[in-house]
Amino acid sequence: MTAVRDALPPAAARPGHGIEFTMAFQPIADLEARTVFAYEALVRGPGGEGAAAVFDLVTESARYHFDQRCRTKALALATRLGPPAGLCINFLPNALYHTETCLRATLQAARHYAVPPDRIIFELTEGEEVADLPVVAEAVRECQRQGLRIAIDDFGAGHSGLNLLADLQPDLIKLDMGLCRGIDASRPRRAIVHGVLAACADLGIGVIAEGVETEGELTALRDLGVRYVQGFLLARPAVESLPEVRWPAHH
Repeated sequence: MTAVRDALPPAAARPGHGIEFTMAFQPIADLEARTVFAYEALVRGPGGEGAAAVFDLVTESARYHFDQRCRTKALALATRLGPPAGLCINFLPNALYHTETCLRATLQAARHYAVPPDRIIFELTEGEEVADLPVVAEAVRECQRQGLRIAIDDFGAGHSGLNLLADLQPDLIKLDMGLCRGIDASRPRRAIVHGVLAACADLGIGVIAEGVETEGELTALRDLGVRYVQGFLLARPAVESLPEVRWPAHH
C-alpha cells in the first residue's frame, strides 16, 4: 500500500499528526445515466482497518486538524487515481471556525493537487451539532460561490434535520441508511422519503440514497424517483483504488 503525503506544511507538534491512515473510495451510482456520479473518500487504517479504529486514536483537541488531514489525503489520492467523476469529502461543520482547518486550507490543498473546485463535494457530517448556524451557512455559500458543491450527510439522523435543509440550502443531501434500509417493505419509510424527495425537487436539491444493500431497496428507491445511489449492493469501498459499479441486470 503506497503512502501519500498530505499538503499541509510541516508541523511536528500538530495534534494528531503522527496517526497513520489512508483512504478507501466507494462509488455513488447515477441510475439514470448508468455512470458513476462521484466517489466518496472514506478513512481507513494503514492496513485497511475500519474508520472507527483510526478515529479512536484521535483526541478531542486534534479532531479538526485530523479532519483537515483526511481531506488533504483524499485530494492527494484522487489526483493519483484520477476518478472520472466528482469527489465526496467529509467535513466536520464546526471545523469552519478554526483558521488552520477551515475551507481556505482545503482549497489550498485542492489547488496544490490541481483538483478543480467543481469536482469537489463537501459532505457536512452529522457527528456534531452546528454551533453557529449563520457562520456555517455563510461558509456554505462561499463554497458554492467558488464552484464547490455541498451535501448534508446522513440526512434524517443525528443533527442532520430539516432545519439544515432550510438554512443551508445544500446542493445535495444523502438520505441516512436507516431510512433506506428495508424501504421496500416499509410504507412509513417510503412515505417519508417521498416527502423529502418532493421538498428537494421544489428546492432544486439532489438526493443520494446511501446504505443500499438489496435489489428490493434499490427498486423501491428508483420507483420513488431517487437517481443517485450508494451501497454494498453496487460496490464496496476499496482501499486506494476505484471499484467498479456492479449494475443489477434488471436495472
